[in-house]
Amino acid sequence: MRSFSLLLHFFPNLSLGIIYGTGMNSNIKTLARIASKKTRHIVGLMSGTSLDGLDVALCKISGHGKSTVVNLVRFSTVAYSQHTKERILEVFAKPKVDFQRLCELNAWIGQLHGEIVLGCLKKWNIKPATVDVVASHGQTVFHAPKAITAGATIDSTFQAGDGDHVAVKTGIITLSDFRQKHIAAGGEGAPLAVYGDYLLFSKKGEDRIMLNIGGIGNFTYLPGSADAKKVFVTDTGPGNTLIDQAVRQHRQGLYFDKDSMIAKTGKVIEVLLEELIADNFFELPFPKTTGPELFSMSYVQRAIDRSGMHSISLEDLLATLTRFSAETISAAIRRAVNLRRKPKIFLSGGGAHNPLMLSGIKSLLPQADFRKMDELGISGDAKEAVLFAVLANESLAGGRLNFGNRSKVPTVSMGKISFPV
Repeated sequence: MRSFSLLLHFFPNLSLGIIYGTGMNSNIKTLARIASKKTRHIVGLMSGTSLDGLDVALCKISGHGKSTVVNLVRFSTVAYSQHTKERILEVFAKPKVDFQRLCELNAWIGQLHGEIVLGCLKKWNIKPATVDVVASHGQTVFHAPKAITAGATIDSTFQAGDGDHVAVKTGIITLSDFRQKHIAAGGEGAPLAVYGDYLLFSKKGEDRIMLNIGGIGNFTYLPGSADAKKVFVTDTGPGNTLIDQAVRQHRQGLYFDKDSMIAKTGKVIEVLLEELIADNFFELPFPKTTGPELFSMSYVQRAIDRSGMHSISLEDLLATLTRFSAETISAAIRRAVNLRRKPKIFLSGGGAHNPLMLSGIKSLLPQADFRKMDELGISGDAKEAVLFAVLANESLAGGRLNFGNRSKVPTVSMGKISFPV
């Protein structure tokens, strides 16, 4: 009956005769068989706005909902080549682009991600036929919530890397384009981490904050009541994106400030910091979402112009941008969470490797108990890729998680299905 329920979920107009008859499409049969399995092997893919590469997580997942159990079998981050980064940057976070280049990128990234999956499986000595599903986030190139996007009349987002290309290249059924259903149901397309965070990491009797610092900072608050209707999630503003953009602009061949080595030699320019924080985004109600479309070098330049800091050194600029991220992340947590309950904060994302940013956040949130994600059995670097594998598992074998009557956290299952043949 589970197979039948799955088919009705994805194909509500199918008749019993079609479902069980000899004319049933072989891909549908395979999908139903995968959904009926006790354990599924799912490859989760994630590439964020930092553009550093593709995270590939092979997960063994059993159960669904609050009974979900994940074993991270293999994980690798495959760095993007300079050529790949340049192709993405041609259209990345730009309101006006060469439409042909965007169309090409959508197919090209899908094929590239498929090749990377096959390369990882070969390295791990795992046959593609043993993988049930690929869960592909794609490469975000534009994110436009209407609350912060000039002229926007509807929330929208676009992730390059078409799922059909991933499926055909790998020969594996692929779920992709997860963010569109979130928007269609009233959300802004992000953050999606709340769904997997709640299933995997909520713990009765313990308040937790799952803080992910990628290009953009976001966190999920998991109350000790373990009540999904009281779970909270939001973007906070910039994580690494402004730091990375500044490095790319001023240091050719570099894409990020490794271990804060440049920023640590500079000093925070307070007048510039004040101008960076003086944006309406930080006054918007929670939950909210954003991206490098807002937090760009144009944003930084406007703050420089207002502060008169035109001769600022790269070292001082990076020190100030790093502090900017630390202060806005900390302010969002203080505003949304009762820190007197001393929540545990579990760190993930590239920002978890930025010592200057972390020291700033910890100094601003002395009440919190900071922990490594690894304590929960999943590497902080792998977390987001794992969470998309979990989202795919829910679409295949689970139900719709009820987060209450909150439009920004809709009760939906996500992911479009692409068959390999």
